[in-house]
Amino acid sequence: MKENVIEVSHLHKAFGKVKAVRDLSFRVKRGELFAFLGVNGAGKSTLLKLMLGEISLDEQGAIRLFGQNVCQFHSWSKISYVPQGGMASYQNFPASVEEIVQANLYTRIGKFRFAGKEEKEMVQQALAGVGMEKFSKRLIGKLSGGQQQRVLLARALVNKPKLLLLDEPTSGMDENSTENFYEL
Repeated sequence: MKENVIEVSHLHKAFGKVKAVRDLSFRVKRGELFAFLGVNGAGKSTLLKLMLGEISLDEQGAIRLFGQNVCQFHSWSKISYVPQGGMASYQNFPASVEEIVQANLYTRIGKFRFAGKEEKEMVQQALAGVGMEKFSKRLIGKLSGGQQQRVLLARALVNKPKLLLLDEPTSGMDENSTENFYEL
């Protein structure tokens, strides 16, 4: 039997009088693909942020990641996340594409250390997987929104996560890039 990667039980979340999530329960097992669909404001991004521990839980409901309560969860290197809105706030950030992707290998590389040959190859493979290998030396702020989104996807994939959380992962991408992403 496959283990539960995510288990949400009777989850409620409100912001003042606005109920973002109401009595939500579901399980996602290892190897499953699971999608949240709904109109803008339906609570999809809120749910992802709750699963990531970015927003605190209300007193009702529970979230378990890999069998552990999200409040006590520490194995964050098992999870990668592509946020909605991408790199919009990093337009002037002085980092190259490969540096952005490599940043998600920090637990593997270690603090204040440089990437080795194996990590550099992992970065190039992730960039090739999203069709961005030719842009590895370019500054992230010099890319289009769709290109930046592909770099974020490469960053999420580079450490080979056990759980990949995507919040509108193809926003800003052209039709061909979107198609390539879903093939990936």
